[in-house]
Amino acid sequence: MSRTSNRADGDIVQDFLSVADLLEEPQLAQLYAYLAREGEATVQDVMDDLELAQGTAYSYVNRLVDAGVVHATDDEQPRRYAAREIDLTVTTAAGDREYTITPALIDAVGRRETDADIDTYIDRHGVAGFATALTYAVARERGEVTHRLMAEDLDISPLAAEMILQALRPVVHEHYGIGEDVCHDTEEGANV
Repeated sequence: MSRTSNRADGDIVQDFLSVADLLEEPQLAQLYAYLAREGEATVQDVMDDLELAQGTAYSYVNRLVDAGVVHATDDEQPRRYAAREIDLTVTTAAGDREYTITPALIDAVGRRETDADIDTYIDRHGVAGFATALTYAVARERGEVTHRLMAEDLDISPLAAEMILQALRPVVHEHYGIGEDVCHDTEEGANV
């Protein structure tokens, strides 16, 4: 679902609305991230792996299919479903920041219900601020920035920066293939 300039405006708006649903409902984001990670899965797989009731699993899968972000890979029973690639760039209302909605961001939002640090950060800074934090988390795992630099750039406390960077670390490792052998700053100093 990458954006290109030859798409009709109505298609782009519909795609954006579909992605907005994922960012507003962590359960849908979690399911999308699961399908993106697994490649393909049946509704039974979804029920087993995400511990969802049958009715909930079918409802969520159907909602994502209707939204166009998930598709059935064949017509055989049981049907297998896969996530469509999402890469949508959005500019904030003030026009001062641009962020890209990717499977990694959707996965991170999907962790909102199980990670209080992610939930708090999104409540305080919105999805746009959260997307910015994810960008810093990738740079931090690559050894390019520290939590103190992030805190200064975003005008947040160093502790808040460290907490969200730690919460986003598993997402970065899963989606960006960054190894565990990178040094990281912590509140106490460098940590290998």
